[in-house]
Amino acid sequence: MADTLALVGEKYSLLVLREVFLGARRFDQLVRNTGAPRDVLTARLRRLMQAGVLEKVRYSERPQRFEYRPTAAGLELESVLMTLMAWGDRHLRAPHDRPMVIEHACGHALTPVVTCAACGDAVRHDDLTAHPQAPGWTVTGPASAQTPAPAAD
Repeated sequence: MADTLALVGEKYSLLVLREVFLGARRFDQLVRNTGAPRDVLTARLRRLMQAGVLEKVRYSERPQRFEYRPTAAGLELESVLMTLMAWGDRHLRAPHDRPMVIEHACGHALTPVVTCAACGDAVRHDDLTAHPQAPGWTVTGPASAQTPAPAAD
């Protein structure tokens, strides 16, 4: 999670991805729609391309011009953005004060739900159990930093 946030958690990165997913893929459109300073936007685009999230595609030879498109890895982030948007709509906005509605192919407004790929059930906090895979780590941090339990009297 920390590695992912290091990439998409930088200021403007998620807004750039939002715009690219919505179809604004040219540099000037991204500057206008995100409000990012040009130098910051250049750095974010470069970082997202290096990470394999976006690709730069030429759309004009003369003058040479490019647009930014999501890669397969980038498209996987779209559901994350939809989930973040839905959370914000529920917890940060007044009811019926949504700046944008995303419609699913079925014709209804999208309400994203995280489901288990194995059983199809909706994911709930109480159904999850963490199993750290890094050697020496527990769910509360490094095993060597664990505070021993107090002695019984």
